[in-house]
Amino acid sequence: MRINGEIMSMDRVVAVVRDDRVTEIDEQLAPLWFRRGGDVRGWLEHRAIDTHRTNSRLLKKVLRLTTADDADVVLSVHAATITDTYWFRPAGSNLSYKDVRFTENPFDKLALSGDPNSFNLPTSRTPELTNVGSYEKCWRLIDGRWWIYKTASDLELFSEFFISRLGNAMGFSMAQYEADAGYVRSPDFTDGAAVNFESMRSLMGEDDDYTNNFNCLYALSPALSFDYLRLIYMDTLCFNMDRHTGNYGLLRDVQTGQILRMAPNYDNNIALISRGYPRDVERQSDRLISLFHEFLEKCPNAKQIYESLMIPPVTEEMLDDAMRGIPVEVDKDFVKQFILNGQRRIGLAEDRAHRIQEDQTQAPPSRRGRSV
Repeated sequence: MRINGEIMSMDRVVAVVRDDRVTEIDEQLAPLWFRRGGDVRGWLEHRAIDTHRTNSRLLKKVLRLTTADDADVVLSVHAATITDTYWFRPAGSNLSYKDVRFTENPFDKLALSGDPNSFNLPTSRTPELTNVGSYEKCWRLIDGRWWIYKTASDLELFSEFFISRLGNAMGFSMAQYEADAGYVRSPDFTDGAAVNFESMRSLMGEDDDYTNNFNCLYALSPALSFDYLRLIYMDTLCFNMDRHTGNYGLLRDVQTGQILRMAPNYDNNIALISRGYPRDVERQSDRLISLFHEFLEKCPNAKQIYESLMIPPVTEEMLDDAMRGIPVEVDKDFVKQFILNGQRRIGLAEDRAHRIQEDQTQAPPSRRGRSV
């Protein structure tokens, strides 16, 4: 069946769809997906729950969507999500945003843990159908605020918590995490779509290449490229093997469509020791560090910006503070050595700046302040 209707942002039409094609579009307010010529079905499909998740299949069965493709699954909830104001209004419909916005989620336990008691609940709308990602997860509304809950092993939980805390100590924008009944949870960083979140997949598809992503962001705004360098620096330092265009993105002003900033750094549960303790604690043959260095040499703009970033050096005290209170037993000495060795192998622009400053301080008065 062909798709006809309107893509909405709250109660504003931002694109008109006729026979699967966008025929009119508000370039400033429409989803970024359409800036690169993306099609309507592709936009719908990239908002769909991952059908490889076991609990997503249970959810589709309960909601009688077992034969529906990704686009139809998303359309069953008008393509609405928790983290942006976009949705789809079928042709001839008089629905408004308040009619499609989620205010409850009776299927949170089914989506998160396959709870058998949830299997007999009556059919209703749920934000789980547009809750993307490969891990079993769910949205929960607690005291008026949405939280994302996710399954995690002990080492995944530790890695997620630790990296968030370390990033905060370094002055980076990080998603916040808590433990709750064996799960890891994080508050919705859009605060109920007060801003629109869009993953970088909207602009880059599946292209995870550092240079291509950097250049795309730099063209949008040099400030975004600064944030991207901080993101991949942190990924390199903490051995996040799984950064991709689906788990980082941008925050936009709902009213104007302006890109405000990058979203906080999130999704670090396939990093550090989440898959066990790497053998190479010295990080002499660390692929992520090599890729980071290659990227900087290949992209002069990125190298120049990186060398201007004031990234604070990580200390043992910072690492101890970041680990304190996380309810998982780990080899703390290994973690500290792994991070500190990574820092030395990456090399910090700040280290060079400190050395220059020390040289100038210790030099005779006639040499101070001169270029070297």
